[in-house]
Amino acid sequence: MSKNENPETGLRRAQPSRTRQAMNTAVRMLSRRDHSRFEVRQKLKQRGFGSEAIRAAIADCERLNYIDDERTARVYIGQLVRRGFGFRRIAIELKKKGLQGKRIEDILEQQQVEIDEREIARRVLQKKIKSVEREADRKKRRDKLYRFLDYRGFSRSIISELLRELTD
Repeated sequence: MSKNENPETGLRRAQPSRTRQAMNTAVRMLSRRDHSRFEVRQKLKQRGFGSEAIRAAIADCERLNYIDDERTARVYIGQLVRRGFGFRRIAIELKKKGLQGKRIEDILEQQQVEIDEREIARRVLQKKIKSVEREADRKKRRDKLYRFLDYRGFSRSIISELLRELTD
């Protein structure tokens, strides 16, 4: 007896449609964490689903509120802030996940008002200072800290201000 046979009747069960399979795959992905519409589309495409099955699965997920790009953006921004990233880098990471457009920009602007990016940079800088203390040359040490904070996505004005405070 194969797994596609009904154990009571011995008859073959109908194979679920590709749309149903795409929907089931999307729900499994979304049960682990939020994904953007773009990410779900990419992952379903990688798994070999056709464009019509993907479109239908995404539409159903959105209708059921399983996919919500605004919620995903808020959650992801919070994660990146907690990990010590600046808003410039956060904007780049959001675009990588396909989270872009006016509504996402509005959410990012709202977060910038609510969250003190300078404090995040200060906290990250305090942790990083310990690893560059061995550097004897002050200029090299300052340059390393500058590059680190720049990579993290903090504005040049915040970086310069914090490094000035450090040398004062």
